[in-house]
Amino acid sequence: MNLLLDTCALLWLAAGDPRLSKAAKQAIERSAVVFVSVMSGFEIALKHRRGKLYLPAEPEDWLTRIVLHHNLEVLALELDDAVRAATLPDIHRDPCDRFIIAAALRLGLPVVTIDPVFREYGVRVIGE
Repeated sequence: MNLLLDTCALLWLAAGDPRLSKAAKQAIERSAVVFVSVMSGFEIALKHRRGKLYLPAEPEDWLTRIVLHHNLEVLALELDDAVRAATLPDIHRDPCDRFIIAAALRLGLPVVTIDPVFREYGVRVIGE
């Protein structure tokens, strides 16, 4: 099984945060490939720049180290993801999450998230 981390799951994995559930940790450990969306990089860098997220290094360096340390695969977005994110029903208004949802739907990936709204789009959720 492969899976996709949402931004909070990536941050919690990196920090060893207990908010990452036991089920999520087990799924990550058993997954052949764990993806992180480029949109998570965007969201993290934006929050860091606005002073809403502390990182021990600049976002690009921090993200590179976390991806390597946890053996994550960076998931690029496709044009289809952009179109689908824009045309999804307005259940979830966070644009970063909408891109993650669109990519998960395209690839049939479950998402590690505590956000129950992902399910309303037909995305399998791991971690609640």
